Amino acid sequence: MRVLAILLTAILQLGDPAQCAAEHPNIVIVMVDDMGYGDPGCFNPKSRIATPHIDSLARAGIRFTNAHAPGPLCHMSRYGLLTGQYPFRTDVTRWPKEPLIEPDQVTIASLAKRAGYATAMVGKWHLGFLEKGYDKPLRGGPIDCGFDSFFGMRASTDIPPYFYIRGDQAVELPINHIAANHSRGWSPIQGEFWRAGRIAPDFRLDEVLPRFTDEAIKVIANQATKPAQGAEQLFLYLAYPAPHTPWLPTMEFRGKSGAGLYGDFAMMVDAELGRVLAALEDAGMSDETLVIFTSDNGPVWMPEDCERFRHDATAGLRGMKGDAWEGGHRMPLIIRWPGRTPPGAVSDHLVCFTDFLATFALILGVTLPADAGPDSCTFLSALTGAADPEKKGRSHFVMQAGSRRSTMLIQHGDWKLITALGSGGFSEPKYIEPVDGGPRGQLYNLAADPGETQNLYLQSPEMVARLESELQRVVDSEGPRPRSNVEQP
Repeated sequence: MRVLAILLTAILQLGDPAQCAAEHPNIVIVMVDDMGYGDPGCFNPKSRIATPHIDSLARAGIRFTNAHAPGPLCHMSRYGLLTGQYPFRTDVTRWPKEPLIEPDQVTIASLAKRAGYATAMVGKWHLGFLEKGYDKPLRGGPIDCGFDSFFGMRASTDIPPYFYIRGDQAVELPINHIAANHSRGWSPIQGEFWRAGRIAPDFRLDEVLPRFTDEAIKVIANQATKPAQGAEQLFLYLAYPAPHTPWLPTMEFRGKSGAGLYGDFAMMVDAELGRVLAALEDAGMSDETLVIFTSDNGPVWMPEDCERFRHDATAGLRGMKGDAWEGGHRMPLIIRWPGRTPPGAVSDHLVCFTDFLATFALILGVTLPADAGPDSCTFLSALTGAADPEKKGRSHFVMQAGSRRSTMLIQHGDWKLITALGSGGFSEPKYIEPVDGGPRGQLYNLAADPGETQNLYLQSPEMVARLESELQRVVDSEGPRPRSNVEQP
């Protein structure tokens, strides 16, 4: 009871409730796929991709410049977002045949459901189902992880089988076959690329993005028609599978960006976000809705793409999707909460997607079980622009690289340690064998060198030892999140 009282007191102290239409806001999370830190104009003034709707969120809310995915790949990032737990703590390679989230594991959706919210998910799951045939219920997915409803797909739009799922049932079985496709002028994993495999008769790859927007708009419209008395708030997780490959912009957007097919598709993603924001406005829900926009990991954008299009999808950060370098995991993050987030604010507060669980718990007044979200630290003070130096949140961030499970990183303050040489992900070289007398890892001062160009591993052995020790402590720990990282009133 004392913990609950503390949480309720903290919520009341956040500000005058009259400044916000609802004490407990609707929550809409929009996660796009493979969009880089430097793609939205609000993060990169030199971006050659028009993103007016993303930029409008930034003008009305707070933009985080030091926010990180918990893993540099789709399934790793989404696991951390939903569970508040670093993905290196489980075997994420199981996702093609098994659920990654355990039956009793607390998620952001189950947390919202406990708080009386209607919970819905639309889009890309990529966290596994118990697959015993697609004609049978797909257990272990969103419906079993706290969502009242789900319409989406099992993984990416380049990973077969391709079919829609509603609830835990395939809408139509993937009984047809689609051949593989590649685009000239791009790498094998760029452009209009998809893999061969089974596909459902009602599934068209170029219709997936707008179809998910249509479904999200239906969820919002249905919520708005509920009786005013006793109506639940809405918790909506909209996981777009774009601008991940295949890059399939409609004719309205082809040739409209300065970044080729990828930029055109990213423009279309921004337009779809605009449709969702308009739906909230039409439903009269905008003023009482906390909207979160981010991307799951870095882009698939090669150095030669930067030169060819004069567009830097990571805005000077090194690397791309999969990498331990910043371009793989530092993400654009914008949060708009009318009456609470200061308009046009910018924060360099260290945030990991795992932190949404603890932050939502504080907003909703729900007590987390001691073993839930072991890697979740609330950042509510930074979110509302009321950061207090006496209420410190996350002090460090730990991640496993995408291609080499043995390559880990830790960021602590301005310093970042990578435990091996190379990207550990998609960028070449992925791994470099150490030589006698040379560095065995990478150490960067991100404040002085955000592009990770100067390896200080040999020059700063004391910092290397300190970060190695802290990294090992985090990896070995299995207990609840440190109480010092949970905001107290």
